Amino acid sequence: MSDDSTDHEATTRRLERLSWLLDSAVRLPGGFRVGVDGIIGLVPGIGDLVGAGLSSYIILEAARMKLPAGVLARMGLNVLLELGIGIIPIFGDLFDFAFKANRRNVRLMTDYLRHKSK
Repeated sequence: MSDDSTDHEATTRRLERLSWLLDSAVRLPGGFRVGVDGIIGLVPGIGDLVGAGLSSYIILEAARMKLPAGVLARMGLNVLLELGIGIIPIFGDLFDFAFKANRRNVRLMTDYLRHKSK
């Protein structure tokens, strides 16, 4: 196994934990899960921007792993969509809880890396 592959695996595990924390770490009654990103997003004005900043870290790490521009663009679109709709009071917060851009982005990254290694 190459050093690059080992580094990618370690980074992927770290980003999977981060995306879980940001999108799914808190269990609500009924089994629905929300994360720190959605909770931060409840803070008017700055909350969604802070969440987008945290989400951008995942994209930055994917870029460091040299994922193609198309995958990075889809990841960026997910974050922008969550930010844009998240700004809308109440509806945006509900969307943020349900959309889970960070989980989507890590899935895009892992799907690409898995396909690339075949």
